[in-house]
Amino acid sequence: MLETVKYLIGSVGASGYGSKSTAEQVTESCPDLSSITAIITGATSGIGAETARVLAKRGARLVLPARSLKAAEDAKARIVAEFPGSEIVVMALDLSSLTSVRNFVSEFESLNVSLNLLINNAGKFAHEHAISEDGIELTFATNYLGHFLLTKLLLNKIIQTAEATGVQGRIVNVSSAIHGWFSGDTIRYLGEISRNRSQYDETRAYALSKLANVLHTKELARRLREMEANVTVNCVHPGIVRTRLTREREGLATDLVFLLASKLLKTIPQAAATTCYVATHPKMIGVSGKYFADCNETSPSKLGSNLVEAGRLWSASEVMVSKDSGAIFADQY
Repeated sequence: MLETVKYLIGSVGASGYGSKSTAEQVTESCPDLSSITAIITGATSGIGAETARVLAKRGARLVLPARSLKAAEDAKARIVAEFPGSEIVVMALDLSSLTSVRNFVSEFESLNVSLNLLINNAGKFAHEHAISEDGIELTFATNYLGHFLLTKLLLNKIIQTAEATGVQGRIVNVSSAIHGWFSGDTIRYLGEISRNRSQYDETRAYALSKLANVLHTKELARRLREMEANVTVNCVHPGIVRTRLTREREGLATDLVFLLASKLLKTIPQAAATTCYVATHPKMIGVSGKYFADCNETSPSKLGSNLVEAGRLWSASEVMVSKDSGAIFADQY
């Protein structure tokens, strides 16, 4: 109850910010970002678009990957209209396709630019059961597996940039408090919904993908520490906000739910605040493997804190991106 009251009144935490803080407010004290290059997935609308807009305002060079190049060009045009001189590159990327991820990374590397910041923001809530071209349930493939491979392939570039510039690299995974709704065996359930339509539950599938984002953060942070890399990775819950994530379920029922929950909803500038705080704020230097909500560190679910489960998912993910996705459903995982 106390946490709910704090949320509703916008009480600030240790960071100096809270649920009512906006992305512009939390970046006011960040250093000039003109030397920073950032990749932001899902930046054509909603939270991702606001994240891109605010980082551009602070001077960052942006790479905006998107499935729809037109949508990405429109997003670029809106930012440039507000902040003339912004450096923005639009590139093609379909996160549900491992081939597309590899093609994007190859094209990005050909640009021969540095990479300081990777924000894995894009998300999908598939109301109908669907399988990716790689044989993985579509929500999981888009929200987690594509980002896992993207991060894996870009990691050396981020590490090298940090070494060359002395500026700590940062990776931000956008998850959701809904990750706590998932319980059970992660790999087993993924196998069930990737092979059998009858086992599919859209909310549980979404929760699984968001849990995977949290577990990915935990294991990647551990590996970065072992490597002694000057790179951090953290996970964020942006808050509840009406974005295009609900576009397949517009109508009276959806409108009523959002009306009743309106006191708990954030504006998009408020929802982008935690991502921007974790991505840019000086207080976040050296902080890694943590979970943030309302711009303050908090605790993920018990399963999301399980380091053994994080390692298990990582091993399964390596198999999934190795073009032998069927092998993940074997008993050894």
